[in-house]
Amino acid sequence: MKKILPIFSYALHPIFIPFLGCLLYLLFDDVYFSKQQCYLLVFQIIIITFFLPMTFFYLLRLFGKVDTIMLSDISQRKIPLLLQMALTSILIKESVTIDRFPELFFFFLAGLISTIFAFLALYVKLKASIHMIGLSAITFFVMGLSIHNQTNLVYIIAVLFFANGLVASSRLQMKAHTMKELTAGFLIGSIPQLVLFYCWL
Repeated sequence: MKKILPIFSYALHPIFIPFLGCLLYLLFDDVYFSKQQCYLLVFQIIIITFFLPMTFFYLLRLFGKVDTIMLSDISQRKIPLLLQMALTSILIKESVTIDRFPELFFFFLAGLISTIFAFLALYVKLKASIHMIGLSAITFFVMGLSIHNQTNLVYIIAVLFFANGLVASSRLQMKAHTMKELTAGFLIGSIPQLVLFYCWL
């Protein structure tokens, strides 16, 4: 099990969360979208939340600002988190707008708020788990979709909570975080989603 657990840290890396959130939204939201709309939305999210961050990551690595994609050191997290805030702001302003994709808009807006809190936490020497921020955010987003659309997604939600546990165990096993940092990550990711439920449920 000790050899298997680290796999979950990579398979459920935070960089995949925006795409996964978009996919679950398209699968379980009750609003009809044409294939063209779906493809365009997915394409925009992949470009802004995956390819651009990976490009910047390799540039930062080239200049010695980061060492691994796990961003294990507090000092290495500031620039990537600032970049994430900027890209998410662009995404919700230009692509995932409130008038076109309201539920997904609030998912990303809550994610932006979580990123801000994670960034501010660095100044009190708290390295909140970004893995837990992403997974807890998507877990509560799916709970919101279930309530909003009156659909039974209990099995999907159960799997997501199980994934939270696996990733938390993985991060502890890899000695990447303490229980305090994992708990902080879970709360930073979930609370903004819960608060913004008021805006779209």
